[in-house]
Amino acid sequence: MIAQTTVDTVFETARVEEVIGDFVQLKRAGSNFKGLSPFSDERTPSFMVSPVKQIWKDFSTGKGGNAVAFLMEHEHFTYPEAIKYLAKKYNIEIEETQQTDLEKANTDLRESMYLVSEFAAKYFQDVLLNSEEGKAIGLTYFKERGFTNETIKKFSLGYSPETWDAFTKEALGKGYKMEFLESTGLTIPREDRPFDRFKGRVMFPIQSMSGRVLGFGGRILTNDKKAAKYLNSPESDIYHKSKVLYGIYQAKQAIAKQNNCFLVEGYTDVIQFHQAGIENVVASSGTALTPDQIRLINRLTKNITVLFDGDAAGLRASIRGIDLILEEGMNVKVCSFPDGEDPDSFAKKTSYDDLVRYLDENAKDFIQFKASLLMKEAQNDPVKKADLIRDMVTSISKIPDRIQREIYIQECARIMDISEQVLVSTLAQLVQKEITEIGKKQKQEQKAFEIVKNESAAESPKIDILYSLERKIIEILLLYGNKTELFEDVLLKTNEDGIVEMYTEKKEYKVVDRIYLSLQEDEVELSNEMFRNIFSDLVAYYNQVEHFSLESYLMRIPPDLAQEVTDIIMEDEQLVMHNWEGQNIFPKYKSDSISQYVSETILSLRWYLVGSIIEELKSSIQSDVNADNTELLMMIMDYSKLVNTFSQKLGRVMSRYH
Repeated sequence: MIAQTTVDTVFETARVEEVIGDFVQLKRAGSNFKGLSPFSDERTPSFMVSPVKQIWKDFSTGKGGNAVAFLMEHEHFTYPEAIKYLAKKYNIEIEETQQTDLEKANTDLRESMYLVSEFAAKYFQDVLLNSEEGKAIGLTYFKERGFTNETIKKFSLGYSPETWDAFTKEALGKGYKMEFLESTGLTIPREDRPFDRFKGRVMFPIQSMSGRVLGFGGRILTNDKKAAKYLNSPESDIYHKSKVLYGIYQAKQAIAKQNNCFLVEGYTDVIQFHQAGIENVVASSGTALTPDQIRLINRLTKNITVLFDGDAAGLRASIRGIDLILEEGMNVKVCSFPDGEDPDSFAKKTSYDDLVRYLDENAKDFIQFKASLLMKEAQNDPVKKADLIRDMVTSISKIPDRIQREIYIQECARIMDISEQVLVSTLAQLVQKEITEIGKKQKQEQKAFEIVKNESAAESPKIDILYSLERKIIEILLLYGNKTELFEDVLLKTNEDGIVEMYTEKKEYKVVDRIYLSLQEDEVELSNEMFRNIFSDLVAYYNQVEHFSLESYLMRIPPDLAQEVTDIIMEDEQLVMHNWEGQNIFPKYKSDSISQYVSETILSLRWYLVGSIIEELKSSIQSDVNADNTELLMMIMDYSKLVNTFSQKLGRVMSRYH
């Protein structure tokens, strides 16, 4: 187990905006940062990071928490893994205590698969660099590709021995279980003897955005025609090839910094570009580009430059992925290399300055590129040209932004020498067709929904006022509990004529004390168990510490309470997300008048509770109309006077601050 002193140091050192900034492109929004949700497919930012509070909130999914919670959600880390990741990021030495047998037994299955994969990556690199076979075959191949030792270590390149079960034997000898060797695809089971999937191949570990080894790509070096040139790990609980981009771990910071991502096809393309000095590059690893892979880039930048090999046949097949990129609302440029060249070979023989210049000068807007490519095929054939124009307009129809679509239509009309109106008409037909198809689908879904709606209409939930008021109390304690405010007590006294009058007294209270005393005075205990637990713990915590730290407080409470706490304190940040001030709309924030907000909430709670008592008394009278209900009626009258008092007090509080 990780020592508590290490955990404390990690929490004190880690900055949530820096941690999340490694995975999500964040932009300043007032005192906070905002970005696209890494947990959902969205085009409008709803992901908020608060450096002051050291927490984050994803308003699209409801998730939230501190830096550790983000890593656990986004990277599927266990709590210890997240702490270790942060310790490594901030160069904090990890102190560990002995793990018990029970704790070892409870290790997550996914974690076991990660551990096996990480062991395999280290094993393959050790074989490459230190064994005779590895140096003679694997290292020689990488050196021939022009890779330096530094590059080989940066990408953890390795070699799997030609022996049938060399890796499997080594892993079993180190205590790794066969079930995890098989579930990661590193070992192929067979009745007589299991064997290594990647035997005799140079190895390319495939890492997540946080650097965890998910799977492998292996290239065979012999001329065996029966064996595949490249072999990838099979799909598993930790490896989904459609959701992974090769090189994203090494490229993420450069992509965010350069605000552009170069997209290539193969492992060596990525590695050669890095070695040439261009690090904002990733690969789809030979698979067709998928929406999930595009969204992975979209978290870091809106700009993609697709790099293609020089052969025309490959170009024609590859540009299909551009439509997917456009559908995600991203900006696309395309750059191809001279005939016979690919990103790997071109970068290998080109200096950094010349490579940067070539990319700048030859990266074309997708519509220019697609037109120039397809026009060569169409030439003077009017039928082919018509098909080409439809193809172009189909791509433009994928763009969600209407202004961008119109600009591309104008550009397309100029390039293709055709009337803009014809293109607009064709685009309208395509869009209408898509709308019609969506409408049909929605009607089918609506029918199903109506059935469910009719069945459950009678069960539609009502707003729980008490829940909302108790939640507000927790919110106030979390945000402002340690603040000292001037409160106005509205009191009653009888004058000489026997008339009850109101008078006020002003007094300073800490907000936590004011709320605690108010609830004690009314002998009120919060009805919601979760809020009751948070309330008791918060009051005790405020009495224990001199300065309230939200981050420290989140560390001490269970995950379910921490999630609720995060949800509560980040609600106000939604005002910032909408940038109301930029539209000359100035919302009123609770922090502008804390004492008013506290007073309103306490009075509203009292009003609600007394109102509930009155309703119960009325129900008692109605249930037995023949009984002597004089006492109950007197109680209703007394409580009604109390409600009237609350009404006057609440009105005074409201008017005083408005």
